[in-house]
Amino acid sequence: MPDYWNHRFAGEGMIWGSEPSPSAEWAKEKFREAGVSTVLVPGAGYGRNTKSFATEFTVYGIELSEPALELAREWDPATAFIAGSALEPQLTAPVDAVYCYDVLHLFLAEDRRRLIDASLAQVRQGGLLYFTSFSDEDPNYGCGTELEPGTYEYKQDKYAHFFSEAGLLAEFAGTEILETGTYTETLHSPQGGTHEYILRTILARKQVETALPSF
Repeated sequence: MPDYWNHRFAGEGMIWGSEPSPSAEWAKEKFREAGVSTVLVPGAGYGRNTKSFATEFTVYGIELSEPALELAREWDPATAFIAGSALEPQLTAPVDAVYCYDVLHLFLAEDRRRLIDASLAQVRQGGLLYFTSFSDEDPNYGCGTELEPGTYEYKQDKYAHFFSEAGLLAEFAGTEILETGTYTETLHSPQGGTHEYILRTILARKQVETALPSF
C-alpha cells in the first residue's frame, strides 16, 4: 500500500485538486460548535483537507508517504505534519477532535481496528471523531475479488472495504454515536477529469470514563 501511494503522489502531485472535501467543511462546523481547538488528521495526504481546518484550529497531520508530506508542507505550512503510520499513536498530548477522510476503508479488518484505536488514544475524553469511508451503495461494491467480507480488490493491486451503515456503526462500538450520513463526492483532478463515489460519514464522541466510587 505505501508503494502505491508513494508512486501516485510522486507522479501525479495533488491528485484530487486543492479544494477540501465537503465533509471537511461539515466536520469543521461540528468542531466549531463543540468548542474544538486542536484537530488530528490521520492519513493527511498532501494537505487538501488539513488546510481548511488550519484556518481555525491547531492541526496535526499524520502521513506515511514522503512525496505527500513534501507537497503538504508546501501547500499547508500552518499544519504540523508528522511522518509516520496512522495505525499507531504519534502525538504526545491528546487533541479535541479527529477528522479521518477516506482512510478507514483502505485496510483489512485488523488494521481498521488499529486505526480507530490509535485515533481514540489520541483524542481526549469527550472528544469528537469524524470519519468518512466507502459505502456499500457505491457502484464498485462487489466488484473484483473478495478478500474479506465486504472488502474487494476492485482494481488491480487496489482494494477497499465498503461499509454498510451497520458495519460502520460496529467499528465505533464503545463510542457515543452522534450522527451518520451518506453522500456522493465528486473529485476533480488537476488534469480536468472527474470521479464520483458514494461515502458514508460518522460523527462519534469518545466516552468519558467515570471514576468508580470509593468506599
